[in-house]
Amino acid sequence: MPALVFDIETLGRPPDSFDQAQTGYLFRGALTEEARAEEVNKLNLSPLTAEILAIGMLNPETSRGRVLYRSDRTEKFSSDDGKIEFASGDETAILRSFWEDVRSYDRIVTFNGRTFDCPFLMIRSALLGVKPTRNLVPYRYSSSPHCDLLDQLTYYGSTRRFNLDFYCRAFGIPSPKAGGLTGLDLGPLYREGKYREIGEYCIGDVIATAELYRRWKTYLDIK
Repeated sequence: MPALVFDIETLGRPPDSFDQAQTGYLFRGALTEEARAEEVNKLNLSPLTAEILAIGMLNPETSRGRVLYRSDRTEKFSSDDGKIEFASGDETAILRSFWEDVRSYDRIVTFNGRTFDCPFLMIRSALLGVKPTRNLVPYRYSSSPHCDLLDQLTYYGSTRRFNLDFYCRAFGIPSPKAGGLTGLDLGPLYREGKYREIGEYCIGDVIATAELYRRWKTYLDIK
C-alpha cells in the first residue's frame, strides 16, 4: 500500500489584516497585553486566520520526498543526498502541487493531522479556489486511508497524548526539534526572507514522522 507522510507549517496573518468586525470577534475578551498576545498566537491554528508556509511530503518506503514552500521567488533545489526535492511558489501554487501529488497514494500518514493539517489544507484550499483531489478526513476508525499516528499511539484518545518530539525521544528517533528551531521561529524566518530554512525545518518533522510510522507499522499495526 503506497503511503505518503506529510506535514504543514503555517503562519497567522497580521492582526491588522482583518477588518473591524473580524478583529472585534478575534480579540473579544482580550483585555490585557498578555491575553492579546495569546490570541495572536492562536491565529496560526486556523485556515481562516493563517496561511500555509510549507508542505513536506515523504514516501516512507523509498525515503524520497518533496517540500513545497512559500517564497517571493521561484526556485528549485535538492537535498545533499538527492532524495528530497524543494520547490517554491505562492500559496495557491503549492496547494495545487500538493493535491496533484497526494492523489497517487493509497494511504496518507500524519501526526495529529486529523485535527490540524488535513482540515487546514482542505479549508484553506477552498478559500483560495483550489479543489482538493481527495478527502483527507475520512472515517476516523480505520488507519487504511489515513493513519494519524497520534490517534494510533493513543488508541483514539484512550491514553495520554504527547507531542511528536516526546514520542521521537521515547522511541529513540532523532527529534526534529534537536536543532533548536520550533514553530515559534517560523514567523521571524519568514519576515527575514529565509524561506529555504522554513522548508528544511518542515521536512525534518516529516522525516521523524515517517520513522515513527515505520515503528508503528512494524510493531503495532496488528490486523
